[in-house]
Amino acid sequence: MALATTSSPAWRRPTWLTLPVAAGGLIILAWVIVALTVPLWTPYDPVMMAGRRLLPPGAAHWLGTDALGRDVLARTLWGARFSLLIAAAVITAAVAIGAALGAIAGFLGGIIDGAIMRFADVTLSFPPILLAMAVTASLGPGLQNAAVAMIIVWWPVYARLMRAQVLTIKEREHVEAAVACGAPPARVLGRHVLPLCWSPILVNATMDFGQVVLLAASLSFIGLGASPPTPEWGQMISEGANRFYQWWIAFGPGMAILSIVLGFNFLGDGVRDLMDPRTQ
Repeated sequence: MALATTSSPAWRRPTWLTLPVAAGGLIILAWVIVALTVPLWTPYDPVMMAGRRLLPPGAAHWLGTDALGRDVLARTLWGARFSLLIAAAVITAAVAIGAALGAIAGFLGGIIDGAIMRFADVTLSFPPILLAMAVTASLGPGLQNAAVAMIIVWWPVYARLMRAQVLTIKEREHVEAAVACGAPPARVLGRHVLPLCWSPILVNATMDFGQVVLLAASLSFIGLGASPPTPEWGQMISEGANRFYQWWIAFGPGMAILSIVLGFNFLGDGVRDLMDPRTQ
């Protein structure tokens, strides 16, 4: 009698795991590793003179030196610490504030909903870069003030997303059953509504991460973010903007910003497909 044989099913690649998504994840992982470990292995101090002024790229300085003789590659790598940290802080704070206000507005409705959403509408009526510039200019230049300005720019986006999700979820049968059983509103919101509302928030946060890096660099470029000698990408591009023939000064930080934005856009596509039940 022949023995029955069993074979394990072949591994199938998830539909959301595409080549761009994998590339985006690797790019972001590489920059995170650089930001965490750059003090351990970079050969040059980012704020100290490392060679002659305005040296072109070569064996000693792969991206040349700037007008003060500082190594451009070292400053670019160190810049990841500032850009990724400020982006993470802004996204975390904007999600926390926006999601909390949006959940309250959507769940309670009435006057509270109207007040929160009208405030969000007023904030969203301004172009993000102009609002960020105005807030930062009023608070004073600096990375911390730039972060506060970007939180003000981004929280209404997450408030509207969360409100829309709460309005949809709270009409479902399991929520109505919890209300009918006498569950307090805080328990209904926290246990039965909010756990089902996070998918679009996470997708949007992933996509916005690169945009926060870009906006932070824009504020530093016009002098409202990091100040010299901080090795921040926007401030470095500003230094190289007036030196056309020393292209390498702005090339390194420019490519870093490009890779970060592309990486998070690619990764955001994967997160969106992962959260979409139609792709499962």
